[in-house]
Amino acid sequence: MNETYTPGYSASAVAFMSGRSAERQARFILPRLKPGMRLLDIGCGPGTITVGLAAAVAPGPVTGVDMAESQLELARDNAAQNKIENVRFQRASIYELPFTDGEFEVVFAHAVFEHLKEPVAALREVTDAEAGAVLAWYLKKGVKFHWGSNPETELTEAQTLDQCKMYIAAVRLADEFGCATIGIQYQQGLKDLAPASDLVEGTLNNVDRPPVKCAKTGKVLYAREALPHFNEVDECAGLDGLVTYRLWRELGFPPENTLHDLRWGQSYPVNGKDEYVWVFLISGAAPPAHFNGGWKGASSERQPPMYFRLGGGTLKGISHAGHIVWSRVFIMDGKLHCDLGVARVVDLPAEETERRWRETTPQWPIMHAVLSGVTRDQMMARHKSNHIQVVYAPDEKKAHRACRIKAAMLAEMGLEVHLCGDVRLD
Repeated sequence: MNETYTPGYSASAVAFMSGRSAERQARFILPRLKPGMRLLDIGCGPGTITVGLAAAVAPGPVTGVDMAESQLELARDNAAQNKIENVRFQRASIYELPFTDGEFEVVFAHAVFEHLKEPVAALREVTDAEAGAVLAWYLKKGVKFHWGSNPETELTEAQTLDQCKMYIAAVRLADEFGCATIGIQYQQGLKDLAPASDLVEGTLNNVDRPPVKCAKTGKVLYAREALPHFNEVDECAGLDGLVTYRLWRELGFPPENTLHDLRWGQSYPVNGKDEYVWVFLISGAAPPAHFNGGWKGASSERQPPMYFRLGGGTLKGISHAGHIVWSRVFIMDGKLHCDLGVARVVDLPAEETERRWRETTPQWPIMHAVLSGVTRDQMMARHKSNHIQVVYAPDEKKAHRACRIKAAMLAEMGLEVHLCGDVRLD
């Protein structure tokens, strides 16, 4: 298949690509590389990242592939200038890589998939019968699908079935590449090629979810586990979600967690006391384990056309009352930081919930949260984006303890940790 690299190969475009390096663009993987590893760089361009990766795994063999011969010539020159001898460059298509299974231990790609005409090809490998089985699972669990007949303005069963295929493809791709967490990055052009991923995201984040089998072996993938999902290219949320999932598993707590959007808030009487109740509301990723009624309390409505032209359903619900730990991993001054705190999720009357939905986006899952010891202005002044990670704890005491344990774990991992608000230290 012929592809067109959107930025082109003008002098300015090539100069921009040549400014990339393994130290910046591949920083996340460098600590995992070891001498002797066999590595493939797909879409290597002028090779400035590739030569850095080759230096990290030397004397292991490294192969860089690209479709543009002009870029491969630059890559060979870069390798020669840097005296990197364990790398070779060749022309090859991502759709038809001329390598055998198991030939490489590490496969790297930077800024490639958003330029492909067929990034959703994996969806087409999922059969209609497999998608139908996932939909039957949802219906048996009691999920309510608000289907209509006009695909441009209403959710249709066909859109939901496409989402079921996306879910199966995501799990299989994660297994194929050994992923412990996955992000469906619809903002990188996927939203113009497939229905919205929100139903998929929330399902992935739930331990109780439709089984997905390996197409080759029939083995159930990630059995009895969630596959933590992050979206909107927020790798910090991906790190937070995976760390939280594994830690909560060790603590014996329900591990389902999600990125939410910190939208807005307003005072409201809760148990006779005025509380500032935040609206946490995300288009996708919220797991039904967080909802009143679980899967039975979940529904799926069409994403607004202004966001998703091709439709697709959300995974909507109201988060149940309880105690949560909230967090946010972010980069500041070249270092990873994490803010952590505790909060309560409260029940509000149905009419107040509906009002808050109407004033935000009524198709999306909602959580009513009261932060402990953090005011509105403090939160907005400190927060680096509107993203916030949330996870339930069995009770208030365990929420404080889990927050402290998570802070200690992240500090041990090298993050700068900040306990925010009223987190008990005993």
